[in-house]
Amino acid sequence: MSSGKMSLPSVSDYCLLEKIGSGSYATVYKAFKKDGCREVVAIKCVDKSSLSKSAIDNLVTEINLLKILKHEHIVEMRDFFWDEGHIYIVMEYCDGGDLSSFIRERHKLPEQICRRFSQQLALALKYLRNNNVSHMDLKPQNLLLMKKPCMTLKVGDFGFAQYLSNSEQKFTIRGSPLYMAPEILLKRKYDARVDLWSVGVIMYECLFGKAPYSSSSFQELAEKIKDGRPIELPKGSRVSRECKDLLMSLLKHDPGERISFDEFFAHDFLDLAHAPTKENYDKAIDLVQKAVQMDTENNPKEAFHLYCEALRYFIPILTNEADLKRKEILRSHVNNYIKRAEILKASCIDSCNEKETCLRVESKGNSSSNQRVSSLNERLSFVHHELRTLSRSTTNMTDALEIGDVAEQYLAEGNYALALEKFQSCLGILVPLLGKEPLGRRRDLLHKQVQLWLKEAESTKGLLATQDIEESVHRGSDSFKQCAIQ
Repeated sequence: MSSGKMSLPSVSDYCLLEKIGSGSYATVYKAFKKDGCREVVAIKCVDKSSLSKSAIDNLVTEINLLKILKHEHIVEMRDFFWDEGHIYIVMEYCDGGDLSSFIRERHKLPEQICRRFSQQLALALKYLRNNNVSHMDLKPQNLLLMKKPCMTLKVGDFGFAQYLSNSEQKFTIRGSPLYMAPEILLKRKYDARVDLWSVGVIMYECLFGKAPYSSSSFQELAEKIKDGRPIELPKGSRVSRECKDLLMSLLKHDPGERISFDEFFAHDFLDLAHAPTKENYDKAIDLVQKAVQMDTENNPKEAFHLYCEALRYFIPILTNEADLKRKEILRSHVNNYIKRAEILKASCIDSCNEKETCLRVESKGNSSSNQRVSSLNERLSFVHHELRTLSRSTTNMTDALEIGDVAEQYLAEGNYALALEKFQSCLGILVPLLGKEPLGRRRDLLHKQVQLWLKEAESTKGLLATQDIEESVHRGSDSFKQCAIQ
């Protein structure tokens, strides 16, 4: 830093170490408290003489919000005091810098790391929405990173934040133009959904190293926004289907077409339902206990689904675990659950194949056994011959059932990515058909098949997550560790 120690201001009870940032009316210093545990903190020093009316309003808003906002992905305020010339806000120190610097050093981030940061940002936004707060100035510079005990993103700088609902309309221009929603830039009515546009721009910058409307001037940016140019992914870029879907859903110019907060929090790319939280760890333990019970009671199919469901919770927790000893213990348990799930999957498939063979032999030898075959098939897990017979009059249904059969084959072979793709494809056809299907035998069988494949699809997600577990635990962690080295 260019600031020498002699030029640092004097703050009672704290020793200032170096300047780590500055804004329009404040300078931020790294510091520690002179007595006690000497914990390192960040102190925002605000020069009273430089404050305009709006700056005072922003500062008061920030202090009042930071007093009540307590969340693992929001920068925590530790203290607040003032003297004749300055106002001081003492905050937790984020030792990883900000997301803007992190992106700049790496040019762009792998989708896996983008997903992790986006998930943490979404958890913070969910908390803010529950408190009816809109940040209004989300950008990489305001997203701080903690390296220890593990890489964690935290939302900071609530100077522009305000209590704003989904329906409340505002007109004042707030935030940074490059990350500002079109409705604010164009001076139209806006509501809390402006934060979702900003999230989209941040995700885009993480993935591709630049904002979608990167411009050399505010005028050029405003022109691009006014033209309503559709946002496209850079040529040659590759992201997953879920990632692209979320990105394009966030970056809708018309807030009415933009994804809602509820849809955002429920999106598959973020998978907040399986985020590495204490509550989800408890859920995983409960699911494993039920899986063991089903296994003991000789119900392999249900045990298989429960193990897979538990793994969807365990693997993000394992990836996120910072304590090496706990990580190794958890990794050992998870590996055992994976092995058991694979064994149970194989036994279910073998069992069904045996039953199908018996049924074919029986039906060939006895022409009056067709009714008995249909009855037995209702109890089979993987095939519904009667449904296939009844579906012949509906081409879409027949095609979807064939796709489902292919999905089961891929699942049996351990090709989980293709299995999930096929399950999603067939369910995308069958679920709407089920909604229109009149009451009767075909509807009952279709309902059973849809429920089965929904369960299989969820189990496939669990198994798919296990395929790159070593990569997630080692490479993912190493990617974050690089931040500590640089």
